[in-house]
Amino acid sequence: MNSSLKLCPNKVVQFLGKSPEEFRKEDIIRFVSENGIRMVNFMYPADDNRLKTLNFVINSEEYLDSILTYGERVDGSSLFPFIEAGNSDLYVIPRYSTAFVDPFAEIPTLTLLCSFFGKEGKPLSSAPDQTLRKACEAFTEKTGMEFYAMGELEYYVIYDDNGLFPASDQKGYHESAPYAKFNDFRAECMDLIAQAGGQIKYGHNEVGNFTLDGKIYEQNEIEFLPIPALQAADNLMIAKWIIRTLGAKKGYDVTFAPKITAGKAGSGLHIHFKIMKDGQNLMIENGVLSDTAKKAIAGILTYAPAITAMGNKVPTSYFRLVPHQEAPTSVCWGDRNRSVLVRVPLGWTGENDMVSQANPLEAGHKSVAPQKQTVELRSADGSADVYQLMAGMAAAARIGFEMEDSLQKAEEMYVSVNIHNDENKAKLESLKSLPDSCAASADALAEQRAAFEAYDVFSPEMIDGIINKLRSYDDKNLRKQMEGSHKMMELVRKFWHCG
Repeated sequence: MNSSLKLCPNKVVQFLGKSPEEFRKEDIIRFVSENGIRMVNFMYPADDNRLKTLNFVINSEEYLDSILTYGERVDGSSLFPFIEAGNSDLYVIPRYSTAFVDPFAEIPTLTLLCSFFGKEGKPLSSAPDQTLRKACEAFTEKTGMEFYAMGELEYYVIYDDNGLFPASDQKGYHESAPYAKFNDFRAECMDLIAQAGGQIKYGHNEVGNFTLDGKIYEQNEIEFLPIPALQAADNLMIAKWIIRTLGAKKGYDVTFAPKITAGKAGSGLHIHFKIMKDGQNLMIENGVLSDTAKKAIAGILTYAPAITAMGNKVPTSYFRLVPHQEAPTSVCWGDRNRSVLVRVPLGWTGENDMVSQANPLEAGHKSVAPQKQTVELRSADGSADVYQLMAGMAAAARIGFEMEDSLQKAEEMYVSVNIHNDENKAKLESLKSLPDSCAASADALAEQRAAFEAYDVFSPEMIDGIINKLRSYDDKNLRKQMEGSHKMMELVRKFWHCG
């Protein structure tokens, strides 16, 4: 077995001794036949941003071979509003590289994520995964580079308060047990996500921590590693399914909702990206942020209002995007600055040998600095369609390389300190603001849609669907109307399980 696979928790990888990208149909059949697998599940994303499931009982090797080769028919009109009922049949075809053993099934079950195909046997252009695939292909074709991404998945766990070791209100960041109550739950989620192929970086408690009406509300975060964007989106979809399913089995309420209640930390879905070529991270050059990174940032900022339509899909998304809440409101970027829309976090670019200072026995240790630098988009939340969101980012980043003035634009939108400080008042007034409602996001996407439809990345049907759904909320003045109103919580509960 490849030494890099020895610690992989995915049971299919362990058994086959191959990386997922190398899986063939014959490998899947062998795993099923030699590991007592009695069922196969197909899972695929739909318009509501949740994974759907189709179950198969394996009654013969011939039948298994058939479904792995030809997939199955599904009713597309029940999955996507842009597909008419009169001509709705779609094929779902499994992607072997996504195979994992279902951690919840009592009957041994292998699960695979699927892609959608139309009646001609061609990929469905409006499918979420196909949109992201096309965005990444266009990025590579036009730049010669690859677009990698990762998510920071924030969520709240809610359960009865027994009164023991109460946590400090809104002081939950990296809290440990016994003040943190759901560390074990998060660790179990992480283990199952990793078994399902998720590439996890770490997990921890987040800031949000409070009690209300006899319930503990504890915010957690699981952060992933940067990998090719389509795989990164798959990771997030599987992770949300696992966290919710395990929570339900334990009797916990779990929500990825952008806003929980007034005055408490909301949950975001920060997306990091990096640009790769020949295995090298191009975000840093000579120890500083590269022009490559700045061009991509300029493109994403230019089209950030429209990207909000893909990453903030419910009215309560815009209760989170308000000043002084560590959530962005203005279109700008900066270093290590959590008030900006696009943030450049620390990236291990310093020259000091930190390990030998922390561990004197390692004095003289020589190592090459890790290529960890990423750039973070901070606007999105759990209501996002992660495939659309990452596709929008990849498309906008690509345009950053096509714009002649991208480096100038990047310079104009840079801020060095908190954008809400008094010294930045003039700068703040010069910057564009993010949309403040679903309606405003829809308008922004309508205005900028040509950029996303270029190179056939986003289909017109998908863009129309996003716009129509956002406008259906009729929330243009909702945020202002809800200020100080008890009706805000009714709306929060309505979108409690968005995405």
